[in-house]
Amino acid sequence: MANKRSLNKVILIGNVGKDPEITHIPNLAKDVAKFSLATTEVYKDKNNQFQENTEWHNIVAWGFVAQRVERSVKKGCMVMVEGRIRTKKWQDRDGQERRTTEIQAETLVVLKESEAQTAARSNGGYASSAVRSRSNMDGQDDMTFPQAPPEVQLEQIDDYALDEDDPF
Repeated sequence: MANKRSLNKVILIGNVGKDPEITHIPNLAKDVAKFSLATTEVYKDKNNQFQENTEWHNIVAWGFVAQRVERSVKKGCMVMVEGRIRTKKWQDRDGQERRTTEIQAETLVVLKESEAQTAARSNGGYASSAVRSRSNMDGQDDMTFPQAPPEVQLEQIDDYALDEDDPF
């Protein structure tokens, strides 16, 4: 048998198009969150004019990641989603075969709150959060990774000295 190793991994950074739809599924004891994410590519055309191309992605998050989406993600947030591409096929009422492609989120990081969230936040909570669902990798429970304090911005990360002995 030939080597069939491959990788289905996607990383998207974009803006949430509308508030997520959250569904609680009691018989599975899980939650699912669905939202749309816009990514925009900016380029120059033949006439040296800037053009924008926006792609919309359907994001689906399960379990603990869905719970984090419910608490932290609103329309207008900038988020990074890491996950897998899934394509589903079905037949509509007229018997036509339909397909949809979605991103199954395994990691979600809120990079920037929406303006409404920033205005509403009064207790100084953290703006960025990271969650990685490990349940489909090694059978362990979902895990939360440390949050960056609000005073550490992404632009400031380059200012930190790297330890040459650290393998990561």
